[in-house]
Amino acid sequence: MSTYNFSAGPAVMPKPVIEQIQAELPSFQGSEMSIMEISHRSQLFDQVINDAEADLRDLMAIPDNYHVLFFQGGGTLQFTAAPLNLATKHHHIGLLDSGHWASRAADEARRVNTQVDILGTAAATHFTALPTLTAPVDQNLDYVHITTNNTIEGTAYTTLPVTGNVPLVADMSSNFLGQVYNVSDFGMIFAGAQKNLGPAGLTIVIVRDDLIGQAQNLPSMLDYQLFADKRSMFNTPPVFAIYAAGLVLKWLKQQGGLKVVEQHNRTKANLLYDFLDQSKLFTCQVKPTDRSLMNVPFVTGTPALDAQVIAGATQHGLLNLKGHRLVGGMRASLYNAMPLAGVQALVDYLAAFEANHAKGELTHVSN
Repeated sequence: MSTYNFSAGPAVMPKPVIEQIQAELPSFQGSEMSIMEISHRSQLFDQVINDAEADLRDLMAIPDNYHVLFFQGGGTLQFTAAPLNLATKHHHIGLLDSGHWASRAADEARRVNTQVDILGTAAATHFTALPTLTAPVDQNLDYVHITTNNTIEGTAYTTLPVTGNVPLVADMSSNFLGQVYNVSDFGMIFAGAQKNLGPAGLTIVIVRDDLIGQAQNLPSMLDYQLFADKRSMFNTPPVFAIYAAGLVLKWLKQQGGLKVVEQHNRTKANLLYDFLDQSKLFTCQVKPTDRSLMNVPFVTGTPALDAQVIAGATQHGLLNLKGHRLVGGMRASLYNAMPLAGVQALVDYLAAFEANHAKGELTHVSN
C-alpha cells in the first residue's frame, strides 16, 4: 500500500530530494563532514547558498533590484519585521483580512505601533471567499499586506488587488513556488519554507531594494538592510534548511520550472474539486473562483462522520487529512511534491466511502 502525506506543513518533500539528502548526509561533497557540520563561512556553504539564491532568482524571474534574504523565525516573524522595516514613513499599513494568518499579521503589526487599516474582510462569508477592497487604497499607506494563499480557509489570490503606488507585501508561505506570480507586482514577498520549499527553519524574504535601509535602530536579527549587506550571514544561518531548500529548487527546475509545476498543481486540484462538486456527501464550501491549488478543505456536515473519514483514510495510507482545529472537517494539502497518484488515491477512497455510507456499510470501505 502506498502512503501519501496530505499535511498542511511541515509538508511532503520530493522523494528524490530526500534520497539525495540521505546519500550525502555522512559526507557532503566528499568533505568527510555532514552538511550539518560544515562552517557557514566555508567555501562549501558559499556554493550552497549562492546556488540556492541563483536558482530561486531563475525560477521566479526575480529582478536585479530585489534582494533575496534567508531568515529564520518562520513567516510569523515577518509579521513583525515587515512593518519595522517598511512602515517607516507613515507607520500606517493596509491589510486585506482573508482569514487567520492575515489577522495574525495585523495583530503583530499593531504590537510595534503600526496603524493597521482593514481594507476589506471576508468574515461575513466565514472566509470561504476572498475579501475585496471596499474603497480605493489610500496612497499614504506604507504598504498593503495580503496572504496570497490561506492555508486554513482554502482560498488563494490569482488576481491581485490594485494598490496604485502603495507597495504590496505578500505572505506567500503556503503557495510559494506552487503557482506563478510576477515578483515586480510586489514590494516584498515572504514565505516560510515548510510547505513547498523544504524543512522548517528557513524563511525567504524577497524585497525591493528601495524599500529598505530607512528604519533606524532595529534589532539586528530583524534588519533587512543588515541582512542584505551581510548576505544573510549576520549570524549562523539555518545551514541544513538552506541546503535542503537548494535541492528542492534544483528539483523544481528539473520538472520544467514554475509554469509546468503550476499546471501540474491545477490538474491535481481540479481532480479533487471535480469530485467534491459532484459528491452528495462531501462539500467544499469555498467559492469556486477563489479556491486554492494548495489546500482543499471539505466536510461531510457531521463532525462524527468527518472523524470516520479521517480514521479510514489513515488506514488506507492517506495521512494527515484532519482539518485545522479552527474549522474542523478535512483538508487535503496538494503541494508540489504530492504526486497525481496520491490525489487519485484520495478521490478513490472518498468515492468508496461515500458509496458505502449510502449503503450503511462504513466498516467495509475499500481503497
